[in-house]
Amino acid sequence: MAQFSQLPCDGDGICMVCKVNPSPEESLSCNTCATPWHFSCLDASCRPPTMADAVSWVCPDCSCVDTGAPVAVVSGGSSDLLAAIRAIESDSSLSEKEKARRRQEFLSGGTIPSGSGGDPKRTGNDVLDIIDRSLTCSICMQLLERPVTTPCGHNFCLRCFKKSMGHGQGTDKCVYCRQQIPQKMASQPRINSALVMAIRMAKMEKLNNAGSAHGKVQHFIHNQNRPDKAFTTERAKRTGKANACSGKIFVTTPPDHFGPITAEYDPERNQGVLVGESWDDRMDCRQWGTHLPHVAGIAGQSKYGAQSVCLSGGYQDDEDHGEWFLYTGSGGRDLTGNKRTNTTQSSEQKFEKMNEALRVSCKKGYPVRVVRSHKEKRSSYAPEAGVRYDGVYRIEKCWRKVGVQGFLVCRYLFVRCDNEPAPWASDEHGDRPRPLPAVKELKNAIDITERKGCPSWDYDEDEACWVWKKSPPVSRKGHLSGEEGSIKRQPRNKSVKERLLREFGCQVCRKVMNCPVTTPCAHNFCKACLEGAFAGMSATRQRSREGRSLRTRKNIMKCPACSVDIADFLQNLQVNRELMGLIESLQSKAEEEDENSEPEETVGDAENLAAMAEDAEDENLEGNLKSENPETGSKGENEESDDASAAETEMKASKKRKQAGQIYI
Repeated sequence: MAQFSQLPCDGDGICMVCKVNPSPEESLSCNTCATPWHFSCLDASCRPPTMADAVSWVCPDCSCVDTGAPVAVVSGGSSDLLAAIRAIESDSSLSEKEKARRRQEFLSGGTIPSGSGGDPKRTGNDVLDIIDRSLTCSICMQLLERPVTTPCGHNFCLRCFKKSMGHGQGTDKCVYCRQQIPQKMASQPRINSALVMAIRMAKMEKLNNAGSAHGKVQHFIHNQNRPDKAFTTERAKRTGKANACSGKIFVTTPPDHFGPITAEYDPERNQGVLVGESWDDRMDCRQWGTHLPHVAGIAGQSKYGAQSVCLSGGYQDDEDHGEWFLYTGSGGRDLTGNKRTNTTQSSEQKFEKMNEALRVSCKKGYPVRVVRSHKEKRSSYAPEAGVRYDGVYRIEKCWRKVGVQGFLVCRYLFVRCDNEPAPWASDEHGDRPRPLPAVKELKNAIDITERKGCPSWDYDEDEACWVWKKSPPVSRKGHLSGEEGSIKRQPRNKSVKERLLREFGCQVCRKVMNCPVTTPCAHNFCKACLEGAFAGMSATRQRSREGRSLRTRKNIMKCPACSVDIADFLQNLQVNRELMGLIESLQSKAEEEDENSEPEETVGDAENLAAMAEDAEDENLEGNLKSENPETGSKGENEESDDASAAETEMKASKKRKQAGQIYI
């Protein structure tokens, strides 16, 4: 029986026989396939007799010495193989890098493209072609189907891998490099989901490009073409507006408008939104721009401020006293359960996202529109049905304290400051400046924030009304409606290569993998990240008891993404060379497209371009929110609604996107 005694070095330069990384003096490269070999591990019959012969030395695989290893044969045996490789070597039009690539493709069973002097980059402009060249099964030589990655860094189809395994108990070896495969993986291999998603995405993109020369058609209904009432499907009519879409927006205020909605923003009625005006539900309220989110209780952005809030009884800590009330921020709840469990506080609230937006309005003294819902059963000031607009309030203080359910919550003191009387008051005039109420819970509060300086919205003694003392914040959104110049912001369409690179992200550093390794449990990491996660830990630990030593115990090292023990795998990490080559090819292809892309003309003024550049902006203003508890009307988490850091990043990258032709109107 043939013995696999002569084996080359692997991709990391480690000899596959003695498991030692040979020095350059002890390493010998084949003149035909450029594979490194350990000189000391070669048989005497295969070593070059002199140093001069080492330059033209041919390894045992290429010279067809009987080593027991399979040799790729192409149309006629070893003589044809050597003749084809010699033809590549003699082609002066190819660089050394291109020659090495063609030798590797040919030895792995590929074919040589016609035209020896052609540019290899022009042979695979499609992403699927790049994947097809990089991610092929080492057994069937086809594109991977249900890919499985071995600890030695080679990829196989699941069916091919199972056929190659199971021939002996604990003696299964990789058919590519002959390294030992763990018995657990040989009996129960795991599919590499990252490779599955990448191949599927590339195939779908190829189908889309083949089916439509212009790509996917985007449909958009202008505001003037929307109905006066919200869209409701036949299925949703029985259960209210559970899956309804917004109807026409009747006001021309931008989504980030602060303060009351006056007559200048009401082209149809020419009166604005009056205090005491009510609607059947939150969908109708949104059509008049008073409170845009369908479900969430706070509308705003963490670096900009909050425009409106809704009192709907979502938190037990809320206290409503009409002209002033104590409001509880959002967050701190686990929304993965049902409506019985997602109303229970499970963690502490922090001043971030929507809570930070309210604190910004507190510091700057912005007016906040307040809407009360009939779902607030504990308040004497809530409407009997529907939702009602109760004017603008100002946040005077905010703090954190331990709530009713035992966790820290963010608290806000709202005081009414509107020029119109409240719906429950019989006064003929609006509010006047009043002293702040005494709040007992401030004694045990932490992180107290009070406004320093003059507020932006304040009372003017000469005019006897509330006015903007400072210029209101400039809108960054443009108008929600308007027949001329209306803007529909669309998310930036990422190329397939960018989406593929996102799929190849390390689960530790969350960046594109560098020197990727795949664990036996089919999770992908950077090699440096995986080594750093277990830095300072040894594979075994010594034990002793009362002066006598016990047997050493193996340390359990769990995968950072699951609970599988990967201690044995960490002893000899092997880089997935095929996956690394694919990532490098996609990165270089994306860089070429960015360099070759021509700048396009942009339409609109600077404010419109800035609005279109905010891809990661608050989705509260568009009404596309995730519900915390639609049936109970709670405030909602809206965790993805505002990410100001992402918006700032997009603003900084706007020039680059203009050059790349990625501005949409």
